[in-house]
Amino acid sequence: MFDLLHPGHVDLLTAARACGNSLVVGLNTDASVRRLKGPSRPVRAGVERAYVLAALEAVDVVVMFDEDTPLELVRALRPDVIVKGGDYSVDTIVGAREVQEWGGEAIVVPLTPGQSTTAIIEKLSGG
Repeated sequence: MFDLLHPGHVDLLTAARACGNSLVVGLNTDASVRRLKGPSRPVRAGVERAYVLAALEAVDVVVMFDEDTPLELVRALRPDVIVKGGDYSVDTIVGAREVQEWGGEAIVVPLTPGQSTTAIIEKLSGG
């Protein structure tokens, strides 16, 4: 979702970029984030989130999707590699099975300790 970009996201994106020739980032639309995270999210609008992501050297393309999962985007793009952060396992990555079925690979990148959007929001709100 990349709501508030933090060092953990940058580490994930850098690792993901190293896994292939280019990095396409699927980004949830605002409506999708609200359905998944609640009415107070996202903190930043989709165009702002996409702008920041696209400015990163590791990112080649940002594609927004309105569904609750990126499965349709994965099926349309047919990537050779799908990458998610360490809060997932290969078995829980949406689209991993499809990528593996056409000969690709699913990769889980370990989380950067101490980095969390939820923790940042709680800290800012005095929590």
